[in-house]
Amino acid sequence: MSGRRRSGPAGAVVAAVASAAMAAGLFGCSGSEPDRRPPTSPTSPARAGVSPFTGLPADPAPVLAVKIDNVRPARPHTGLDAADIVYVEQVEAGQSRLLAVFSSQRPASVGPVRSARESDLELLRQFGRPALAYSGVQSKLKPLINAAPLFPLPPEKAPGAYVRDRDRPAPHNLYLRPERALAAAPDADDSKDIGFRFGAAPAGGTQVNEHTVRFPAARFTFTWSDSDKRWLVAMDGAPARTTDDGRLGAPTVVVQKVEVRPSRFQDRGGNVSPYTETVGSGTALVLRDGKSHEARWSRPAADGGTTFTTPSGQPLNFAPGQVWVVLTAR
Repeated sequence: MSGRRRSGPAGAVVAAVASAAMAAGLFGCSGSEPDRRPPTSPTSPARAGVSPFTGLPADPAPVLAVKIDNVRPARPHTGLDAADIVYVEQVEAGQSRLLAVFSSQRPASVGPVRSARESDLELLRQFGRPALAYSGVQSKLKPLINAAPLFPLPPEKAPGAYVRDRDRPAPHNLYLRPERALAAAPDADDSKDIGFRFGAAPAGGTQVNEHTVRFPAARFTFTWSDSDKRWLVAMDGAPARTTDDGRLGAPTVVVQKVEVRPSRFQDRGGNVSPYTETVGSGTALVLRDGKSHEARWSRPAADGGTTFTTPSGQPLNFAPGQVWVVLTAR
């Protein structure tokens, strides 16, 4: 099935595709027959016909990143369960915001959409030249976005791709139609290798049922569900759901320790916007299969991918499926 046309409830799609992939022997997974092919090195290309973002079967398709609101009035989210990757970032006043990356699935609607930040430009360079949908930015940041290697898609550049939900309070009611958004960025780059590796779980690890990540004014709790084979997400103590009442969760959660420093920008209230540095190296915690694994991450240059390895330097495989990357201060 072409990654350009898939839509619908993501949970059922991912589960069905994952089962078919396991039967076909496309990837290893904990509890399944071990993958007997040579291990994939962090610099080797992704396998043909498999998404480099999820490890599941998918055709190459344009990359669309969407900046998503994450304060309480913005929940429940729409379309987030169809993302390949969900990045969690710190913004002003210690709150969090999400950057969802779509390629192998294209839901009918995504949101609510909010404004972009300077950190997004560095984070997205590893995807080549993707499309970036956002509700706006402060005027001083516009030149940086216009100069960045991406296709900016605020409402003024793709007005037909956005719609307001009158049943929700503004500004938490702006939603994106991904199909129309990508029509306004026909040259957006397809998915490519960004350093993720998928396959059998690494040896060792610590059995864990729950892990919480705290921001100054937000918290995320990931609880392992053995029946769902994924980490169920809670935000600020409440289960995270989508508008179709689906529970958000992912087979792999990466808690990536990064440098979070003040930027030169402020919001309207005078709060300094934090800048999250995703180029460099550091430690991480990878959650998969009900275990936590100590890891190292490395991204030497902005235009290169991010690799994750075990403390001994071996590639650390993720479990196939959606990946959450929580970028938290070291």
